[in-house]
This record gives sequence, structure tokens and C-alpha cells, in this order.
Amino acid sequence: MRIRILLCLTLTTAVLVTGCDNTNTGNSSDDRNFLERAWAQVENSFSDTPASAPTAKAANAEKYAGADETTAAAPTQAGADTATSGQQSVTEAPASDETPPTAEPSDSQDTAPIETADAAAAPDSAQPNAEKAQAKAAPDTEKAEKQSIDIPDVDIGYKKYVLDNGLTLIVHTDHKTPIVAVNIWYHVGSKNEGPGQHGFAHLFEHLMFQGSEHWQGEYFEPFERAGATDMNGTTNADRTNYFASVPTSALDMALWMESDRMGHFLGAIDQNLLEEQRGVVLNEKRQGENQPYGKVFDSIPPNTYPAGHPYSWSTIGSEADLNAASLEDVKDWFKTYYGPSNAVLVLAGDIEPEAAKAKVEKYFGSINPGPPVSHQKRWVAPMQGEHRQVMHDRVAQARIYKVWNIPPTGAPDTTRLQIAADLLAGSKNSPLYKTLVYDKQIATDVSAFVWDKEIGSQFIVSATARPGVDLDDIETVLDTQMRKFVNDGPPADAVNRARARFGASFVRGVESVGGIGGKADILAQGEIYENDPAAYKQELDILRKASPDDIRMAASRWLSDGVYVLSVEPFGERKATGEDVDREQLPEIGDTPALDLPDVQHATLSNGLKIRLAERHSTPTVEMRMVFDAGYAADPPDAPGTASLAMAMLDEGTDSRDALEISADLDRLGADLGTSASLDSATLSLSTLSTTLDDSLDIYADVIRNAAFPANEFERLQKQRLASIAQEKRQPTSLALRTLGPLLYGKDHAYGIPLTGSGTLAAIERMKGGDVRTFANTWLRPDNATLVVVGDTTMDELKPMLEAHLGEWQAANDKPRPEKRLPEITPPEQAHIYLVDRPGSNQATVIAGNVAPPKSSDQDVAMETVNAVLGGMFNSRLNLNLREDKHWSYGARSLLMNARAQQPFVAYAAVQIDKTAPAMQEMRDELIAIRDGRPVSDSELSAAQANLTRSLPGENETTSALASTLTDSVVFNLPDDYYEGYVRRIRDLDDPALTKAAQSMIDTDGLTWVVVGDLNQIETAIRELGWGKVQTVDPTTLETSTGDDAEGDGDKDE
Repeated sequence: MRIRILLCLTLTTAVLVTGCDNTNTGNSSDDRNFLERAWAQVENSFSDTPASAPTAKAANAEKYAGADETTAAAPTQAGADTATSGQQSVTEAPASDETPPTAEPSDSQDTAPIETADAAAAPDSAQPNAEKAQAKAAPDTEKAEKQSIDIPDVDIGYKKYVLDNGLTLIVHTDHKTPIVAVNIWYHVGSKNEGPGQHGFAHLFEHLMFQGSEHWQGEYFEPFERAGATDMNGTTNADRTNYFASVPTSALDMALWMESDRMGHFLGAIDQNLLEEQRGVVLNEKRQGENQPYGKVFDSIPPNTYPAGHPYSWSTIGSEADLNAASLEDVKDWFKTYYGPSNAVLVLAGDIEPEAAKAKVEKYFGSINPGPPVSHQKRWVAPMQGEHRQVMHDRVAQARIYKVWNIPPTGAPDTTRLQIAADLLAGSKNSPLYKTLVYDKQIATDVSAFVWDKEIGSQFIVSATARPGVDLDDIETVLDTQMRKFVNDGPPADAVNRARARFGASFVRGVESVGGIGGKADILAQGEIYENDPAAYKQELDILRKASPDDIRMAASRWLSDGVYVLSVEPFGERKATGEDVDREQLPEIGDTPALDLPDVQHATLSNGLKIRLAERHSTPTVEMRMVFDAGYAADPPDAPGTASLAMAMLDEGTDSRDALEISADLDRLGADLGTSASLDSATLSLSTLSTTLDDSLDIYADVIRNAAFPANEFERLQKQRLASIAQEKRQPTSLALRTLGPLLYGKDHAYGIPLTGSGTLAAIERMKGGDVRTFANTWLRPDNATLVVVGDTTMDELKPMLEAHLGEWQAANDKPRPEKRLPEITPPEQAHIYLVDRPGSNQATVIAGNVAPPKSSDQDVAMETVNAVLGGMFNSRLNLNLREDKHWSYGARSLLMNARAQQPFVAYAAVQIDKTAPAMQEMRDELIAIRDGRPVSDSELSAAQANLTRSLPGENETTSALASTLTDSVVFNLPDDYYEGYVRRIRDLDDPALTKAAQSMIDTDGLTWVVVGDLNQIETAIRELGWGKVQTVDPTTLETSTGDDAEGDGDKDE
């Protein structure tokens, strides 16, 4: 679906889901993956999975960079017509390839109208029609009569131009923030690859980040210096896109860079660059395959499409084809597909259409158009019968996938099946989730989603078995519920709730001009796939009009026959015009406007609850965060995981609503409620529309004040948490995180716990329901909380509502809360290396860490700047060394993990297995150099300062993002004007301050190393490093150990 509503269709409890933020599905999503969220920015930048597919990778949700897939072009089928780029004809493949099990209605053959080159001028921003967004749900109960919403009317105004060389330009104007989203789509993906070319589209996505004829160096560097946000590139079967949101003053720089790699790239490619990026891509492929369930989406394409179909291979590519690719092969690929006539450029944000057109003509007008490109249209290739396969993988839990081939994106039935997926598994009330996870408790997660593509899509259902449950039992329930849905259809009230979820999610998505699912993305997708930037309107209309019977019939047509079952078991005439611009000099990045965040207003309710409000009226949304001074550091010493489980229980029922009623009531209002926990805080969040704020607060306050902690829900979540911990022990990064906390802090410190926050098997197994209730009564109270509110409301409107709903809330008892155990940590005198065996791994996960001063330290901005240079940016020392120079890793980073007490500092990388010890040596050398031998240079300081300051407007563009910023201010006791003064403090840094910060945050003599990998291949070389004590630890028994008492074997001082 081209709308790309970022609506999570997976209710996951044991496995985090790439591309979904489970916080807003009614599940708790613990803020537990400090390092994994940062790691996900490396891993998921080019992930080879559909955007909403469940994977074992850590969710970063807000930062999933899209489905990085690549396909080779299949030969045109006999009798099949094609549409040529630049022309208006669109024809279908042969009818014999199109026929579903039963005939699809004729409207599924409709194509979207072609937008004229002079579309209506863009308004300032997408404006939902508030009146139409308030349709009432059918009243099946008294609660159902409360206010509900439907799919809102949204108009993302734009103006469209076609340059003489064929480049399509679409401009949307939105002046709310001084940034412009630059989003360029090339209509080439893996389906354009031929035999021997599998992986070319993906490889080229990487190559085009390596500079151009007039810019020698890392492509990211000037963007980081400009403070760009939401920057990445992705490839899928149908297109390759590059996107970044830049300050308005940096737009010329961004257009110069994009046009230089479009028109002046071939001269920059040489054999060394090809070898370098081939190594990076192959490491990415190995890294993905090394994850639990990592080979699933390599297996699905060849088993669901016939040989020769453009979707019958994965985007990530073939190692054999990539290794065989010559320099001439890749140059021919570029010349064929990356010209202006095969591209769409969208500029969205702080820019007027005519000014945008002038700039684009200036930078792109002189580029030759490139050859005409044929694009095959619709080839659904419906399957017949049942095709089964069993895959064995190193996973803790079995999982089943069921896949059906369905029509392409934009087809009415595909849009209806989007709703069907949400209805089947999109909420706690959905039949698959309710039956498998809630009632029978035989699965820990269930998912249903549409993997939408240009010539044919797929409907995928998956479920993960609770340990000890046979997949046959799971499949029996799946089949029964799917059959019932196909035969009977969904209830009308469920369809209304789904509409409300879609409507609210879409409104939130279009608040951003850039990034995945932002307005630039939506317009580009519509133009590339349906020749209509406003294609989202037709799909919204289908969603709006879809009746229960429409959805049932679509499911009947496409989900009744032809299924692949995968069981994963543990083990025109164009010419260039005008003269080219100056390619010898990159345009200067202009001055960055001062960060202009809304003023923070303070108030206090009658019960002492502190309120912080930042008004933002650009969209009719409101974000709330009830922030408690609690978190993992508040766990009882003998019960790690209590905070996390207590927060997960908070929305599982109140005195007047059970969990399913809470979910249903939220759905009707288009609201989301989520819980999370981190080291220092516990948070209950609410995301709602301003039009339904009062009714949403009724549910929010009920959960806060009257959480019931029902015994049956505790038992269910306890089982899920045990399964989640088992899964963490199978995932290399999670396993390292579980090990690191106890080793850095020891058993007497509140941070000396598995840093995933999920707790230990022993603690969770002996925990009782009363334990989480006691935790809540002790820590979740108004005198220990601050409510952060951001969005479309005022203090005059808000405070009376809050007083009415929360003013009488009092602490459960008069006892003062306990003090957290946060003693000062004395650094160890020597390094200590802990080895965790993961037999058969083709990569090793390496983490080096020590404790650093707290977030509130006066060295905070200096440490953040040093970290940016060391490993916080793409062009950082660690990443340039291990990825770009050595090609041993897909990405290396460093991170300050923000804490009230001494915070963890870590450097980390996943490296190819035979380079583990050399990579550790390189990491250590870089840490020593920035601390003592090669301090931050003037150019590095300038780049870090620019990146850290210029990115602030983009990082605070949305209401949700600003709420997170203000939440950090509460958690870490930062002043209201912290970020306004942040820019000045960054710019005032000098060499002595940076040197002091580096020496404060990095203890090279006392580093704690955790290495997860196949010890048969790496242990000897690591011991030969001779850095200090080397100790193996057993992840099946290590729970809360320290360097002095870790369970393990092979202790040896080196």
C-alpha cells in the first residue's frame, strides 16, 4: 500500500519487530535495548526484509530505513506488454497469469489517473478535515457510543514538473520547520536484474554513497556537517531511493550532491571502490543471515514465484553474482537505470515550487536523460495448492509463516487485504492474537501483513510458538481462524476500529516531511508506482468505503488457495539543456537557524502531579508521557526484571476494563497507549488526536489509577517474558548486552543487571503477581511523576481535563519510596575479556565498555562530541576503520548510554569471524588514540559540531519526537532551556575540554570486553592479545555475574 501507514500489524511479545513500535499496540515495549536501538541504525539501514515483516532484529522503530531488497529483471513473458518510462501507456501481463482462484472484481484492474505536469500549488502542510475525522462507531455497547474516528481527508498539496531531460520533480510546501526533505527515487530494483546480476541494484545503492567525480570522500560527510536527519538509502524489488531532511540553508548542497552522483558518477568508480563495497554488502548479507530467522526472507521469493519471475530472488543478492561482477558490468548497469528520465525527485518542506524548480533545473538540467527503460507491469502469479518447507535455524522458538500471492500495490483488493491483515492480527482483540496469544497462550507473537510490491504483492501470516508447543497446534488454530474470517468476514465494529487506527496512524505519519512514511515518501511512491503522486487518496478512499463483505470477499478470492508454508524449527526525445553547474566546488551550507522549540509551560495539579506542556498546533495530535522516577534501577536486588514486567502489566486490565476492552476503546478513538521502562525511568504514554483527548484521558487515567494486575494476565506475560529472555540469549547483540551490565557494575549496583531490562530467568520464574503490584504501589505515584504533554492543546484547556481525570489520584500508601542503589563505581585496574560461545557463527559481536560520568555531568556535551568523532557518526573513526578501510564489518559505532548515575560507554561492532582479534586491536587502538595519542582534530570537531547542532530541528520535527526530548529533560534533570543552550555549549568547546572529556569517558586500561562468537575459531587469537584476564562464560547459566564471580571456565590471566 503506497500510503505506508506505519501501523504495526504485529503484536510481539518474544521478538522485537523491525519497523514496528510495539509501544503503541497496547503491548508494553520496554525501553530496554539501549545498544540494540543504536545497533539497529547500523543493521536496519539496508535490511533485506519487507518493512513490516517480523524479524529477530531489534526494533528501532522509528528509524527503520525501509525494505532493502533488490531484484533482477525477468525476461518479458511471451505476449506480455510493457510500459516504457516517459510514456503514458500501461498494459497488463497475460490474463492467464492474472487469474486468481476466483475472479477479482473489475475495479481491481483500474489504474490511477496520470497527474498533469502542472498540479495544483501546494498548501503549507497536509490538513486533515477535522469534521470528517470524527465519525462515530456503531454503538454495540455503552462504551462503543463514545467518540470514534474514521479515515480522515488529507491533502498533501504539490506541484509537479517534468524537466526537458525527463526528470520528474514534485514539490510540496510546508513551512512549519526550516527543513526540506530531499527524496529521490530511481525506478530500478532487483526485479530489473538479469541472470548473473542478482544483487546489482543493492550493490549500487552502496556504491552511490561513496562519492562522485567532483566529491571524493564519504557521501555522508557534508550532510552530517549540515545536520541532516532521516538520511539513508534503500533498495527493494522495484525501486532504489535516497533521502535526507536538511536545513533549508543546506538545500543547495544536497541538490549538488544528488545531481553529482546522478550525472557525474562513472568516473568515480574504480576497482578498489567496487571491491570495498562488495565486501561491505557481503558482510551485510552474512550479518542478516546470522540473525535468528535471518534466512526466512531469502527463502520466500524462490518458493512463492515461478522461475524467471522478477520477484523469484531476494534483493540482498547472490554472493556468486556479486563476486563475479566486473567493473564494466556495474558501469553498464548504472548507465542503463540511473538517468533523469528514470527518476523522480521530491522536495518537501520549507521551499516554494518555483524556487525549487529553478534550483533543480540549475543542478540537474545538464544531465543527459539516459536510455528509455521498460517496466513490466502486473504479474501476480497466484499459487495453487500447498507448498511446504521446513527450515532449521539457531532460534529459541519455532515459528510458522504462511504466504499467499495477491495483486500489486494500489489494486483495490490489495488495499482491502491491508485491512484484513490488521483485523486478523492488529490488536489484542484480533482473532489470531486473541486466540493464540491471549486465550490458548500457545504463541508468543502473531503477525499478519501485506508485503506490497509493484507487479504483485504477498499476504504473510506468521506466529511464534511458545517453547514446548508444536507448530502443528499453532497451524491448526491459524487455519481455523483464517477459514472463519474468509467464510464469515469481520464484524462491522472491528472494521470501524481498524479504520480509526489507520486514520490516526496516517495523520501522525504525514506530520513528517521526510523519512520513511513522510510526505515526500508518499508522493514519490505514488508517482513511481501509479504515475500519480496523489495515489494515496484513492487508497484512503478504498479504506474508507470498505465494508465487512468487501473485505471478506477479497480474502476469499486470494487467501483460500495457493499457499506456501514455511516452518522454522530450532536448530520521449530528451536532451540536456544549458551549461552544467560548477562541479569543482560543493555549495556552501548556509547558517543554521537557531533551534526554536516551543516554550515549556509548567503547572501542578491539586495532588502535586507536575505538568510540563509544549504547544504545537501543526497537526491535531497530542502526545503524553507520564514519567516516573523508577526504571530498572528500582528493581528489588533479588528480582531484576520487575520494573519491566510491572510496566508491561499496567495496561492489561483495570477495575472496570479488561485488557481487550482497553484495546477496543483505544481503537475507537484512534488512540494508542504504551508502556516502557529504561534504566532510570518508567513511562506510560498516550498518543491521541486533540479531538478525542478528553475521552482518551478517561482510559489513560483509568490505567494509571486503577491497574488491576489480574493473575491470568500476569501468568501469560510471565511466560512470554521467559520466552523473550531465551530469545535474547540466542541473539548476539542481546546476549552481549545481558552480559555487559553485571560485569561493568557488579551485583551491588542497580545497573548491574542484564541491560535489556528483561530480568533473569530465575527472577522471572519465582516472581508473583503481587510483586509487580507492590512495585507499582511503591514507585508509580503522583509525587514521583511528571506528566509531559506536547501537541494541539493549551494549558487553559488541558489543566481542567487533567484535574478532572487525575486530580484525585493519590499514592497507594504513605511509605517513602526506597533509594536506588547507585554507589560510585571504581574502575578496574586492568582489562578483562569475557568470551561467550556461539558455535557456528560466521560473525563475532564485539563490545568494549567502561563507566563514564553521568548524563547530567558538566562534561556532557564534550563527551557527546568526542563520541561523535569516535563512533557516533557514519564518518567516525571506528566506522571508517572497520567498515570502509578494512571491510571487516557492516558497521562499527560507539555510544554513551545516558544514565543518571555513571553511564555505560561502549564501542561495538559485528565483524567477520576470522578478523575478530584484529578488529579488537583496531578498536582498542582507536580508543587509545582519541584519549591520549590523536585527539580530536579541528576538522573532526567542526564536522561533529555541525552534525550535532544542525540535526536538532529535524530530530524534533514531530510531536512524538519533541515529547521524547522533553521526557529526557525530566529523566536526567536537565533545565528547560537545555537544548537552546546546547548549540552554544557545543560551539564553545575547545581542545582542553575535549581532551578532558575523552579521558573521563574512556578507560583504556580497565576496559571490559564481551565477545560473542564461535570460540573454536576466535579464542586462541584473543588470548594471544595479552591484554589481561580472559574468561569464558556460559550464557545458559550466567544471569547476574561480575568479573569476580562470573560462572564460566577457562579462566586465564594473560
